[in-house]
Amino acid sequence: VNFLATLPTTGADPTGQLDTISHPLLLDRLAGIGITGAALSWFTSYLTGRQQFVQLSNHKSGCSGVSLGVPQGSVLVPLLFTTYLLPLGTLLRHHGVHFHCYADDTQVYISTKPTAAFPPTSLITCLEEIRSWLSRNFLKLNGNKTEALLIGSKSTLTKSQHTPAPIIIIDGFPVPFSSKVKSLGVILDNTLSIAPHIHNITRTAFFHLRNIARLRPSLTQSSTEILVHSFVTSRIDYCNALLTRLPTKLINRLQIIQNSAARIITRTKSSDHITPVLIQLHWLPVHYRIQYKTLLLTYKALHNLAPSYLCDLLQEYTLSRSLRSTSAGLLCIPT
Repeated sequence: VNFLATLPTTGADPTGQLDTISHPLLLDRLAGIGITGAALSWFTSYLTGRQQFVQLSNHKSGCSGVSLGVPQGSVLVPLLFTTYLLPLGTLLRHHGVHFHCYADDTQVYISTKPTAAFPPTSLITCLEEIRSWLSRNFLKLNGNKTEALLIGSKSTLTKSQHTPAPIIIIDGFPVPFSSKVKSLGVILDNTLSIAPHIHNITRTAFFHLRNIARLRPSLTQSSTEILVHSFVTSRIDYCNALLTRLPTKLINRLQIIQNSAARIITRTKSSDHITPVLIQLHWLPVHYRIQYKTLLLTYKALHNLAPSYLCDLLQEYTLSRSLRSTSAGLLCIPT
């Protein structure tokens, strides 16, 4: 039985990464992806020849040239940093390691058998080369924030020779395997039950609802609704496509949050039925919000409006002969 090992922040949570980007290396990588001529000259002018000084009250220091880093606060910063890290993807592919990058976080995935030696030699070699590559490019792994997670079914993890899992050493920092990690705001446990994530949403949402309830006498309904959407609904809806087909008892915990929020906004008594209140606010119940997000992502993937890693998962189901279901728009189940 195979299971998956995940290191959510391996490789690209460098300390002060934006301040140490090499201008020549970045310009070389921009040229490598086809940016030439006037566009490359503009980037050269944008990045190089800058100066900085320190001001305290009315006192200024002398100017000093800036030889590293990119101007922070610009919309170009995430794009430039991603471009700077492009060779890292080539390195990971060379070792046959699956990965996913988002801003300054890189996740590395490996699948292996429970009886196989762990960590695999390929992973150790890959991590060492990542550390070396980052060092050559004036970046550094943030070992304190690197996490590791073993993922599998309960029976697989129980029978696995990797339990308890060994400690991986990254750049001198021991990285023990955790029972749960946070990946782009979603808490994942080693069986992918999503239960810790639901618990975190519930705890945070009720904290904000209690504070909003205290302020409710001084707020209009419109202002209260804005606060609820900002602090509560946004958390319920964030990455909610992952909640598809979860046990009803977990979804009900989120529904209780939504019901409480609706009662605070409309000042409805707890004894009153909640369905008319949700209709009045034009709110879909939580399980329908999850279905809507899943359908929206499916539509985008089918029409190439989603990232390629989602589009590649969906294929139309084709039949060997014409049947009534041929025009039903059926899809193959991703494997």
